[in-house]
Amino acid sequence: MTGESIGETGATMLKAASKRRGAPGMIILCFLATFVLASWPAQAADRTIYLTFDDGPLDGTGNILDVLKAENVPATMFMVGLHAKSSPESKALVARAKSMPLVTVGNHSYSHAYDRYRKFYADTEAVVADMVRANAVLGLAAPTHARLPGRNVFRLPNISTNDLSIDRTEIGIEQPDYEFVAATGFWLYGWDHEWVHDATGKPVQSVTRLISEIDHMFSGKVRFVRPNKLILLMHDEMFRDTFDGTANLTVLIQGLRQRGYSFGHITDYDPLN
Repeated sequence: MTGESIGETGATMLKAASKRRGAPGMIILCFLATFVLASWPAQAADRTIYLTFDDGPLDGTGNILDVLKAENVPATMFMVGLHAKSSPESKALVARAKSMPLVTVGNHSYSHAYDRYRKFYADTEAVVADMVRANAVLGLAAPTHARLPGRNVFRLPNISTNDLSIDRTEIGIEQPDYEFVAATGFWLYGWDHEWVHDATGKPVQSVTRLISEIDHMFSGKVRFVRPNKLILLMHDEMFRDTFDGTANLTVLIQGLRQRGYSFGHITDYDPLN
């Protein structure tokens, strides 16, 4: 039964019940109201998307911030310390992001493991030191919202998951890293879906295709880390002018909004209460 037919049927039943006087009629009315509400499809508040952007500040970060401000939506920028200190322009982008009320600046490590992940995660003390160093560069303090480089790992007050793409042997090697980083004051976020890019940074999926993928995930065929909450992974380099970054991100946000999705603050993803 569709939402529309449920609504029509429920309205008819409620109208009939309301004509019956006395306690029996009220009991029926309350029961039917509960039935209609329980049967109604999930609304926008039940389908929340968390926009996250990795690896900034880079060429493309400014475009992202422009769109977030224009569309008035929350997002998280997981930034790399090495990139943040690379130039006065990069430092200015970090400061700008931190000044925006709807933007959360998070830690994405200092070095991004220099893209040599297995070597990076072989030294737990070095991993923790790298994350702490990024906090110092970015001006962040514990508890810090963070994402590990190259790993889809969650370590939150109520959630703990490992990267399913990593084999068991490697997980056994890396797991102490995750635990010690979390114990040092980092809340680690992975992701549910990615807007993929190629080696040049160009988006692989079109905006239309990405929205279709998100619709499919919310259709009940995919299990999220948290029900009805999707963390979307993107990378700053995808939003360069070369790739029509401003237009693509604007169309994505407007398209998702038109389809009834809401956008959430990462701080509300796994609240302590």
